[in-house]
Amino acid sequence: MAAHLSYGRVNLNILREAARKELREFLDKCAGSKAIVWDEYLTGPFGLIAQYSLLKEHEVEKMFTLKSGRLPSADVKNIIFFVRPRLELMDIIAENVFSEDKHHSSRDFHILFVPRRSMLCEQRLKEQGVLGSFINIDEYILDLIPYDGDLLSMEYESAFRECYLENDQTSLYHTAKGLMTLQALYGTIPQIYGKGDCARHVANMMLRMKREFAGTQNQILPVFDTLLLLDRNVDLLTPLATQLTYEGLIDEIYGINNGYVKLPPEKFAQKKQGEASKDLPTEPKKLQLNSAEELYAEIRDKNFNAVGAALSKKAKIISAAFEERHNAKTVGEIKQFVSQLPHMQAARTPCFPTLLKNEIQSLSNNSRQYPVSPVSASEAFFDNLTVEQEFMTGVDTDKVNTYIEDCIAQKDPLIKILRLVCMQSVCNNGLKQKVLDYYKREILQTYGYEHILTLNNLEKGGLLKPQTSSRNNYPTIRKTLKLWMEDANEQNPNDISYVYSGYAPLSIRLTQVLARPGWRSIEEVLKMLPGPHFEERQQLPSGLHKKRQQGENRTTLVFFLGGVTYAEIAALRFLSQMEDSGMEYIIATTKLVNGTTWIKSLMDRPESQTP
Repeated sequence: MAAHLSYGRVNLNILREAARKELREFLDKCAGSKAIVWDEYLTGPFGLIAQYSLLKEHEVEKMFTLKSGRLPSADVKNIIFFVRPRLELMDIIAENVFSEDKHHSSRDFHILFVPRRSMLCEQRLKEQGVLGSFINIDEYILDLIPYDGDLLSMEYESAFRECYLENDQTSLYHTAKGLMTLQALYGTIPQIYGKGDCARHVANMMLRMKREFAGTQNQILPVFDTLLLLDRNVDLLTPLATQLTYEGLIDEIYGINNGYVKLPPEKFAQKKQGEASKDLPTEPKKLQLNSAEELYAEIRDKNFNAVGAALSKKAKIISAAFEERHNAKTVGEIKQFVSQLPHMQAARTPCFPTLLKNEIQSLSNNSRQYPVSPVSASEAFFDNLTVEQEFMTGVDTDKVNTYIEDCIAQKDPLIKILRLVCMQSVCNNGLKQKVLDYYKREILQTYGYEHILTLNNLEKGGLLKPQTSSRNNYPTIRKTLKLWMEDANEQNPNDISYVYSGYAPLSIRLTQVLARPGWRSIEEVLKMLPGPHFEERQQLPSGLHKKRQQGENRTTLVFFLGGVTYAEIAALRFLSQMEDSGMEYIIATTKLVNGTTWIKSLMDRPESQTP
């Protein structure tokens, strides 16, 4: 059991165990020794469901990455392909099967599509002449993957692109199916609220599926009181901004993938005097990030300016606890001290949070060097941040920005430029045509004309667009929803704006207002934002209405369609912890994103770009 999944109001271990059970059942269908051939993208999500030990218990002896050509040698009876339903992967599988048939005629082949079986893919296998080689063709419905005690993700990286560039609603269908699975395990969610076109589609599909399965649902007392569906395009600004929470900065600088971060080896070098550099670690270290690490759970949602002080305070507490041993006189006191030793030793061991302490402090102190990242110095980081905050507060958003001009002239990474230009466009409700044309010309002449496709995609997605009306609604939205708080308290926050040092994420402000006083109080603002807003109620069978205890919090599942950032997650956790909020939030999303990964998903040929 993964303890970090069951600490919260909702025990997400139930979802993980259901996914593990299905996996075991499929493996047992294939009797005998097995080798799994993985679509590389699936290894991360599956690692959160089942470790190799579980696979080994079910006779999995070898694991390979799906590649063209011949499979590596393995003395096994069954070859199982775990793949996404992609046509290009079917061609590779066909190649693998042909090469195996020539050498091992007695092997059985199986294919497991994740998350859905595909007729098109089966047709491609038939055209390649290998469909008849498969004993089992099945699907493994891995929709929502538990990341932490309050966090679920589908890890569907192309969801935003599919919805807004390609008009493909596949991800929305998977979302609706995932939510139906959730309701089968945790009970029907009585109230559904939503904002945006995609949210409306998902709610409609859920209600239709509920009608189709009427009478077959489990009679479970609802765990969730409310579901809030939010389109990413309702709030395009937040993912473009640099996240300023500890976990958000780690994601911005190193990238967090499937709950893991890879850190440069020099961060772990314990170099002693006279030690040769050849003995230092050479491989990046992979670390899992979740609430199982107590200190990390304590500081991950803090603003980076508050991290140094929090770590120093913790260090003093641990030192004081160790000093207590000198005061232990009686046998009972000594016994008590010894019982606490393992916990204190674990806290004292140099762990992930303390490894980055100096880097965070170098940012906090605005020092000349910013060693946490090879990308930039601390000064450049703060220059970038200043421009972002100027855009957020409406300063000079209607003309060409000199900082962006300088960055293009210095050939700074293209994604950095695109994030800033898109942010200026969003904060100004589009750019004047001559300003937009100037930026486009500069970008194409500096970075290459192949990026005209990327600029077109950003325009199609609503991030970069010409101003079509003289009215800019952003200042009204900012003022009404208090999106900018001048005196944000980063050390002891009293508002969600601390996660961006002044900017309160629009998506989270909408969530906060929904809980109290309700969306009716901001009808005019909701009309200014894209897509419809709606409310639906799902009927509960008699006897399943929750009797709430006095002072008991309500539980809301907030589902971000198109991606969510770690800073937004931190803001929702902050709201859950507020004494007077009366609400606890569980977060779900199609993908965990930051500005870089989000822009990359909309680019053509992103592999040619460095972050």
